[in-house]
Amino acid sequence: MSFSSDVKAELCRAGLTRRCCALAEAYGVLLYANTFSLGQIRILTESDAFAARLPKLFRRAFNVDFDVLPPEDGAGKRSFLITDPDKLRAIFTAFGYDPDRAVSHHINLAVVEQECDRVSFLRGAFLAGGSVTDPRRSYHLELATGHESVCRESHALLLEMGFEPRDAVRGRTWITYFKRSGVIEDFLVTLGASVSAMGIMEAKAEKHMANAMNRLTNCDMANADKITDAAAEQLAAIRAIEAGPGLDALPPALQETALLRIANPSCSLSDLAQLAYPTVTKSCMNHRLRKLLELARAVNEEKI
Repeated sequence: MSFSSDVKAELCRAGLTRRCCALAEAYGVLLYANTFSLGQIRILTESDAFAARLPKLFRRAFNVDFDVLPPEDGAGKRSFLITDPDKLRAIFTAFGYDPDRAVSHHINLAVVEQECDRVSFLRGAFLAGGSVTDPRRSYHLELATGHESVCRESHALLLEMGFEPRDAVRGRTWITYFKRSGVIEDFLVTLGASVSAMGIMEAKAEKHMANAMNRLTNCDMANADKITDAAAEQLAAIRAIEAGPGLDALPPALQETALLRIANPSCSLSDLAQLAYPTVTKSCMNHRLRKLLELARAVNEEKI
């Protein structure tokens, strides 16, 4: 199952005890459904949980049954259809529409007056026309409707509830969407999908951990490159001294340092400092190696 399917399954576990909330949820479903017209209502879904919830939702909200139900063992998109004029009249009347006149879809604010009704409306909108990407890949939640006015009014409704959505047009579909992970988490918690919201938080934490590990790895690689480059320069200096006055001409401390670097070409300053006898500080070892570099430059200048 996709993450979006998991979210819808969680939302469908909400009860249908209050008729006003069932009516508001059904309203969101219809305004974001495939077809909501005076001639028919058609709802398409691939969600098993939503397909199981729809008949119960419509019975609770309107006391009507669908005229056509999908096969119980159907796969892929399932279609729910109502064409009976009396059922359509009852549904349109419930939302304050005049079924004898052409309908221009708008959100009847009287249906979503209470906070619980607004939440139920948005839950229905998401179940019918919503989707959310897997947070392990990206952050994007959207509600898609075929009615421009509904998109505009849903935007205003979300603003009143403290959200700041964005809008877009995709062909003949109007989109209300969120891109920020924190906003998506809050929206899902508001709808009743707190487990899914926690999944986004966990995915975000995993991403942050992976990014931190990558930064550490890159930092370690950069440090390793610096150590390799510095060691190569030091070895070249030691070879120049060896070809000139010879290592025996060096003071004991520098001679020991040169031999340590030859024997341990990949060691860091700290490691070389620990190998010295007696052990010295990292700063002391760095000073000795810089002295070898200076001596090598002096030897090379004498040869020129």
